[in-house]
Amino acid sequence: MRTVPRRFVILLVPQHVVDRFGAAVEDSAVRSAVVEYTGEQGASGYPRYLGHGIVADVDPVTRTVEALLVDGSELDYGLTALVSDYVPS
Repeated sequence: MRTVPRRFVILLVPQHVVDRFGAAVEDSAVRSAVVEYTGEQGASGYPRYLGHGIVADVDPVTRTVEALLVDGSELDYGLTALVSDYVPS
């Protein structure tokens, strides 16, 4: 069985940001949150992470956000949820 990462950083980034002019994705995020593994599987079948008002099911292999709630609601149109390259220890 593969080890599930304990935490990720989820970034909410506007979809219209096409060219960041060399800036990091983190600089374009309108919100970010460190989310911790809950020990549960989400409805999507992927591990569930929770923190700072965000509940996310994340595929730990591809680091894709498969399901997401922000403050109890679905993500607003025009925003994309990404997993940051930075993963705190």
